[in-house]
Amino acid sequence: MMRVSKHVPNAITCANLFSGCVGIVFTFQENLIFACYALFLAAIFDFFDGFASRVLQSFSHIGKDLDSLADMVSFGFLPSAILYELFLKTPQIPNVSSWLNFSAFLIAVFSALRLAKFNNDTRQADSFIGLPTPANAILIASIPFILEHHPDFGVFILNPYVLAVFVLIMCSLLVAELPLMSLKFKNTDLDKNIYRYLLLLFSAILILFFKFAAVPVIIFIYITLSIIQYKFSNDKVSG
Repeated sequence: MMRVSKHVPNAITCANLFSGCVGIVFTFQENLIFACYALFLAAIFDFFDGFASRVLQSFSHIGKDLDSLADMVSFGFLPSAILYELFLKTPQIPNVSSWLNFSAFLIAVFSALRLAKFNNDTRQADSFIGLPTPANAILIASIPFILEHHPDFGVFILNPYVLAVFVLIMCSLLVAELPLMSLKFKNTDLDKNIYRYLLLLFSAILILFFKFAAVPVIIFIYITLSIIQYKFSNDKVSG
């Protein structure tokens, strides 16, 4: 039984990878909605492989490397491919778009850097430095849903320069020396998890009213609450 259980987290990680691969196929078939569903499914598997590792006490170097490789596909290349297809839907600028469109794949490059830093940065055992790749990928995956349910936003979003600036901002956030809280609950203590509970509360309310359009706001709240938590924790230590 123990021999079987130790493979459960890796099996869930492989499901993450499989979902990412399916999402890539949907993307290049121009079915961005299904591609985004595949990305969301990969994110669910990514959450549960870590959860299963902690519950089953099944940790290994292979599992850690496999997780990063799966994340690189699902939260690195797949969101880049989605962005590339969005670039193609913008008004194409002669002699510019043919090169600018490829900037979408900078997300894959900086996601790889983010994952490599995470695997070798001892400061990130209980928190994050830089925006996690799943959060970045979910933000990108929310864009096709926003365009489908709020087509009027297309005038502002489907602009090659707007998307290029968006890519640069997200790449910077991935590798920034920005302290962000982990969403893993080690216990249910209110004082120790107040910022996580606040994030969940705000997220639930926003999603209820605005659905996928709430995702960019949730990411902004996540970054803001993380900075507040970091500042207050540092003030307590220095005090």
